[in-house]
Order: sequence, then C-alpha cells, then structure tokens
Amino acid sequence: MAKKVAILAVNPVNGFGLFQYLEAFFENGIPYKVFAVADSKEIKTNSGITMFADDVIANLKGHEDEYDALVFSCGDAIPKFGENIEKQYNQDMMMVIKTFGEKGKLMIGHCAAAMIFEMAGLTESKKVALHPLAKAAIQNGIATDENFEIDGNLYTAQTENTIWTMMPKILDVLK
Repeated sequence: MAKKVAILAVNPVNGFGLFQYLEAFFENGIPYKVFAVADSKEIKTNSGITMFADDVIANLKGHEDEYDALVFSCGDAIPKFGENIEKQYNQDMMMVIKTFGEKGKLMIGHCAAAMIFEMAGLTESKKVALHPLAKAAIQNGIATDENFEIDGNLYTAQTENTIWTMMPKILDVLK
C-alpha cells in the first residue's frame, strides 16, 4: 500500500516544483492532499496562476498521524514567511513540520525547504540540498552543492530544476 502524503503549498507556490510532485504522485498511485499555507484554499503560483488547494494548513494540525510523509513545496517561502511570521498559518506550518519531523516521517522538499526544516530543528548533522544562495542559513545541518540529498528521513533537492533527480528515490520510498 502506498504511503499517504501531505503537501504544503506556500502562497505563492512555485508551480513548476509543486506540479512535479503532484504529477509524479498521481501517475504512481500515491495518495496525497495539498494544504495551503494560508487562511484560505485559494493560493497563487509565483507566475500568478490561481489554484485551489484541498484544504488549509490549520486542518492538518493534529492529524499528522494520518500521513506518512510531508512535502514542503517552496515558492516565495522565506520572504513571505518573514513578512507574515505572526500569522497563524505560519505558526501552524512550523508546528506541523516539527511534528512530522519528530515522528520520523519522511520530509521532502526543494529550494528553501531545508531552511524551513532547519528552523523547525530537524537538520542537526544531516546533509541537505538547498538553493545555493541559502546555504549560509544552514547552521545545524550540512549544506551541500549536490542536486539532492537524502539523509535519514530528509529528502531535499537544490531547486525545482533538480527535483526530477530525486524523484525516483522519493517514489521508491513512497510506493
């Protein structure tokens, strides 16, 4: 039986990255649900396309045991997080990420995902791939220049352009 995945989509989300996960999971029969890191299900991609998530992050909180893996689909995650750090949806996102990580569930993401995982306290001594401009932000983990890194339960890709290099490993572990 395939593992069930919760996908976090920030607002705005990087559509190219998000749709790679969605398409791969759909084509491989991996059940997933997309949660908007926002007050409503309506979010946009970085290019301005409106889309509707299945639910909002607030409704994932407390239901982490219903999922085997979490995907953090990046976008303008760090700047928007900084601008809206006090918003409840960002607090919920960090609590959900921390809960998934502490339970040892699969943590998957690209670009700034490693930074968010670091902020949640999940990268201690683990190798992570992330956007080259963000490497200096990793203090507890080990930032690399690899296209992707798999270290324990963390699966991180450098950018949306390298997700495909990691996807076969993700699919193997989720099937």
